Amino acid sequence: MQTWSLSTDHQQLVLAAGQDQLPQVVYWGAVLPASQDLSQLAVAAICDVTGGMLDANPAVSICPEATQNFPGQTGLTLSDASGTSLYPALRFDHADATDTRLTVHYRDAALGLRYWAEFEADTVTGMITCQAGVDADQPIWLHWLAAPAMPAPQHADHMLDFSGRWIGEFQMNQVPWTPGAHLRDNRTGRTGHEHFPAVLLTLSGTTNTQGEVYGLHYGWSGGHRMVAEELADGRRHVQFGHAWGSENLAGTAFKTAPLYLTYSDCGLNGSAVTYQRHLRDRILTMPHPDRPRPVHYNCWEAIYFDHKLDELTAIAERASALGAERFVLDDGWFGLRDDDTTSLGDWTIDPRKYPEGLGPLIDHIHGLGMSFGIWFEPEMVNEDSALYRSHPEWLLGSPEQIRGRQQLVLNMALPEVRAYLYDHMAAVLSAYDIDYIKWDHNRVLPEARADQARGYYALLEQLRRDFPKTEIESCASGGGRIDFGVLQHTQRVWLSDSNDALERLQIQHNAALFLPMVVTGSHVGPRTCHTSGRVIDIRMRAWVAAQRHLGFEMDPRELTDDEEAVLKEVTTWWKANRDWMALADILRLDAADPAVTSELQLAQDGS
Repeated sequence: MQTWSLSTDHQQLVLAAGQDQLPQVVYWGAVLPASQDLSQLAVAAICDVTGGMLDANPAVSICPEATQNFPGQTGLTLSDASGTSLYPALRFDHADATDTRLTVHYRDAALGLRYWAEFEADTVTGMITCQAGVDADQPIWLHWLAAPAMPAPQHADHMLDFSGRWIGEFQMNQVPWTPGAHLRDNRTGRTGHEHFPAVLLTLSGTTNTQGEVYGLHYGWSGGHRMVAEELADGRRHVQFGHAWGSENLAGTAFKTAPLYLTYSDCGLNGSAVTYQRHLRDRILTMPHPDRPRPVHYNCWEAIYFDHKLDELTAIAERASALGAERFVLDDGWFGLRDDDTTSLGDWTIDPRKYPEGLGPLIDHIHGLGMSFGIWFEPEMVNEDSALYRSHPEWLLGSPEQIRGRQQLVLNMALPEVRAYLYDHMAAVLSAYDIDYIKWDHNRVLPEARADQARGYYALLEQLRRDFPKTEIESCASGGGRIDFGVLQHTQRVWLSDSNDALERLQIQHNAALFLPMVVTGSHVGPRTCHTSGRVIDIRMRAWVAAQRHLGFEMDPRELTDDEEAVLKEVTTWWKANRDWMALADILRLDAADPAVTSELQLAQDGS
């Protein structure tokens, strides 16, 4: 029996393999005593065999195999170039191991296949990250590849996963464990309001502040699949991977996204702190790491598509007087964009609205002491656009597909599409001093395709390389594309299009299970919320927004003297406290009254 172990200060992972078989995770939990005999954990993981069964229980390995008679969801489903199903029998090749990293290599020589799985422990943030891949001598069709399958606790009553909708993201669901599979197969082609790619496995009695939690988050911005399965013999496991069948081309090398693993013995907060710190300290790359997070102003709900220079300069003056430090010009500055039916893809400045270009507006904003940001929606196209008329072949999916927000999607897997988008975006970024991009994505994809997400990542990488000082926000109708994969390339997320403070309070409270303050955009909206129609006092709106990365998104000219005074007060407070809040842990507190949402932000020094 061969064993391997990885550990941080609060969690440990032990893998064991018999003979040349794939390993299984035989232990995941609190750090074990140094004297623990790991081989005994492997023995303890062996289940008894009863009548009417095989002579041995197939292992719940890191990639459960059909050739081992595994009775549940297998970890790898593929076929050869002709479409004939392949059933690999993977056998040990070699392993590379250090104190913090393990990579195991297996192969099926007859089929010309190689499988690898990598595990890495971050001893500072406490996160364990794993990933898997498969290589082939000849092109194969990959239907499903799971990141290393993880065991689920036998003594859990339920799991927590996340659903939602536009302006109602990060809704927590308690799903009971029962025999069979709980499946989430996200076919929207993006992370999605509906399917945040994570699950928290909780034991009976677990709350925000006590009890055991096992957390899994799949860091991928395309569609994903999660299977949480209880076998007939009672064993449980969880698999994450790209959406089923989203690898639409045959190939010789495939890999999963990283799967981020946490264990906590101090409730949901223990898991949340690990995710918050790892995202902030390991995944984010800030263009200005020494600059405090700037107070944000976005003009969308003030003007929509009605761009007038005198109006915008007047709004900018009021926003600056309130304390804003960044001004973002939203949708409507390009092409002939007077509504949402036209011009997506035509990324040139509208000469009707800006006869002298953006220079006069940007100069005015800089003169007020604010930096300047701009809105793009690069992956989308309107049929009423010069781009679509020139290149209808760049469309993703059928021309007969249902439209979404009057728009279609460009095929980001095509190099010529990415080159066109890069050239037009780079022309704007080169011509002006632009500090920030709000990158939107306002419809689901017609197909779940992994190469669409990879093409998006490639464009982001090229822009980040050539414009390293420009910050990028992931905004997909609000919370439609938030995950650790997109945050490897961006620095902020727009958590929800809802500026209703009561709705947003719960959305950002739940999102804090994964997201720290520094990435979580939260804005003070209009007096009458444009999405809910609710009228909410400025004090509630301002203080809710001040719990995360503060911004304003309203017409500041509507404010009364009292509202203006309150907003200035809150903004001044936020600026005085943002440095320690940027490094704080956001803790969810337990409240007896379900109507109460209670949080504590704990500074690095414990204060």
